[in-house]
Amino acid sequence: MISKKELARMVDHTNLRPYATAADMKKLCDEAIKYGFGMVAINPAQVKRCKEFLKGTDIHVGAAIGFPLGQTTIATKVFETEDAIKNGADEIDYVINITELKEKNYAYVEEEMQKIVDVCRKYGVIVKVIFENCFLTKNEIRKMSEIALKVRPDYVKTSTGWGSGGAKMEDIEQQAASRPLIRPLPLSMPGAPDWELQPELPFWRVIRKKAEIENLSVFC
Repeated sequence: MISKKELARMVDHTNLRPYATAADMKKLCDEAIKYGFGMVAINPAQVKRCKEFLKGTDIHVGAAIGFPLGQTTIATKVFETEDAIKNGADEIDYVINITELKEKNYAYVEEEMQKIVDVCRKYGVIVKVIFENCFLTKNEIRKMSEIALKVRPDYVKTSTGWGSGGAKMEDIEQQAASRPLIRPLPLSMPGAPDWELQPELPFWRVIRKKAEIENLSVFC
C-alpha cells in the first residue's frame, strides 16, 4: 500500500522556466516543503539558491543538464554535471543527444551516459536520463532502454516537458523493460494535490503502472 506521504515523495516539483525569479524559486521550495515532495527540479544556475531555501530539510535539489535540447558536447555535460553537484545538487537529470541516437551512433550515446553516471557515482548523487520520447521511434526508445540497462543510471525519464509531447503509457511500458524503472513525470503541482479526487491524472496512471510492474498495491 502506497501512502500519501510516499506518493508525494515521488514528485519532482519543477520550475525550469528561463525567466523564473528568486521569488519563484522560493515559492517552489516552500511548496515542496509544505507538501513533502521529494525534489525540486531546476536549472543549474538556481542550485545554490534552492539549496539554501531547503536547508534543514531532506528535500533534494535536482539540476537539469543539457536542458532541454541535449545538444551540447559530452565534455560540456560532464562539466555542467560536476559543477551542479559542487554547488549542492543531490540529483542530476540530463537530456540525451537525440541527434547521435538517430544517427545510430550508439557508442557516443553510451559514452555520454557512462561518463555522466560515473561523475554522479563519484559524488554519490542520483542520476536520471531523459529520453524525450516524443522525438523518438519505438526502436530508438528500445535501444536507449538497452543502453540504460547496461550503464545502470538510477532512473530513466520520458520527457523534459518542453518537447512536442509528454509521457505516453505505451512508452512507459516499453521503457520499464530497462530496469531502472521510470521516475514519475516531472510534475509541477500548483496547489495542494487532491489525490483521491483526481484518479485519472496522468501521474496516477504512471503510479498504477509502476505498481503493476513492481507487483505493488496502491490505495487509488
